[in-house]
Amino acid sequence: MKIPVLSFLLALVASLSLAAEKNVIFIITDDESPTLGCYGDPVAVTPAIDEIAADGTVFLNAFATTASCAASRSVVMSGLHNHRNGMYGHQHSYHGFESWKTVLSLSLPRVMANTGYRTGQIGKYHVGPEEVYRYDTYIKGGNGRNAVQMANASKDFITADDEKPFFLYFATSDPHRGGGKDETSERKLKPDLFGNKPNDGAHEGVEEVFYDPADVPIPHFLTDTPETREELAQYYQSISRVDQGVARLVEILKEADLYDKTMIIFTADHGMAFAGGKTTVYEGGLKVPFVVRNPYEKNRGVKHEGMISHIDITPSILDFAGGLDQEKNAPKKMVNAKKYWKDTDAAKDNLGPVLESYHGRSWVPILGKPDAEHWDTIFASHTFHEIQMYYPMRVVRDKEYKLIWNIANGLPYPFASDLWAASSFQAQFQESLSAPYGQKTVGEYINRPAFEFYKIGDDPYEAKNLANDPNYRDKFLEYQEKLKAFQKEMDDPWIMKWDYE
Repeated sequence: MKIPVLSFLLALVASLSLAAEKNVIFIITDDESPTLGCYGDPVAVTPAIDEIAADGTVFLNAFATTASCAASRSVVMSGLHNHRNGMYGHQHSYHGFESWKTVLSLSLPRVMANTGYRTGQIGKYHVGPEEVYRYDTYIKGGNGRNAVQMANASKDFITADDEKPFFLYFATSDPHRGGGKDETSERKLKPDLFGNKPNDGAHEGVEEVFYDPADVPIPHFLTDTPETREELAQYYQSISRVDQGVARLVEILKEADLYDKTMIIFTADHGMAFAGGKTTVYEGGLKVPFVVRNPYEKNRGVKHEGMISHIDITPSILDFAGGLDQEKNAPKKMVNAKKYWKDTDAAKDNLGPVLESYHGRSWVPILGKPDAEHWDTIFASHTFHEIQMYYPMRVVRDKEYKLIWNIANGLPYPFASDLWAASSFQAQFQESLSAPYGQKTVGEYINRPAFEFYKIGDDPYEAKNLANDPNYRDKFLEYQEKLKAFQKEMDDPWIMKWDYE
């Protein structure tokens, strides 16, 4: 009897040791498309992320559910579509959107803490309420425009002498627009600096990578103009700065003998901050980079075709941590949100719907299986960006077709303030409404039909709208029904718009 008991004890110790060595660093950038070397980008200087990709899994079909910063982050941190978690748009300032208080039962930092993790956050937060998305530690001292500084500021948290594994939410402000205009440009319309220092300056501790506008590739949703090229050169510089921060994180992990005990996830909240990308539900807005290195996955260097969504992030991280109830698709240690708020002032408010499971599902089991499927259909839900930008859109997409419902199609498409001012857009807008803009004209971009229906498998650039093509009438109606069914399942309030207006 001694041998079985000894074996049991050794197995128990081994399992506890493994749990203590399952750390997670989740890196999320601000407004970045899959413009990385590991995605085949011909100019991107991103060696650190590329190295992680070569030793992990690159998801080639990863999608945000909404191309708006705060709304997207609420999805990332809840595993719920934003029309269900209650955060329809920006959280900060007068925009004022927040998630339902019942989201506390499912929120990423809360469930990781309940699973025995110490949780830390650095950089862009942009969700609310804080009580719902609370981390144990909020790391200060990092500049969101300098991921190297952020990594250095995170070192003490990562290497703390603590038996608990750690979960670090690492959110850069790059490559978001900002920091002024590049006044050295000879053009009337100056490019945005995208957080870069003016006059070819450098952020502290960063070896800035400068790009020649003549060399940058032009995404399908933009028009090849000098203004576009100048802005893309600034954008690429900003993403290379992020990469150096990732390199520093990896260095810290290796120095502490934690690299092979830590899952690293790299993604963005949504696509790049150009009209045609951010705030849209076109491919340029929804397609994001998504790289995962699981140190315990044997099959590495995987290029994965499976479709995954931002709703999958929270259940996947929780699954890796051992805290996911597979049958219920919910945390093993589920906090009853109604009881949690019972004796607080918040109990007088509408706490929100009862939430019992995630919309997303874990991709951990398919990391080493490039041919495995995940979702056969994905959905997107956009309502606001800034408070003045009401333009609800709903999307159903699979590998064959994509349907976009522009619910407020009678209105001109609203612009985020920074995208409206962008030289890449203004150069075409000031020319005329008939000037080309990506696959459309400026006028077509601003004034949209009720439905856009694309044969996305053959038309990945969304160039030909088939909504009124009689040859695709049956398919068009089929996808409308798919969208309605999704809205009904997810209790989307905008489902009623099918019946009026």
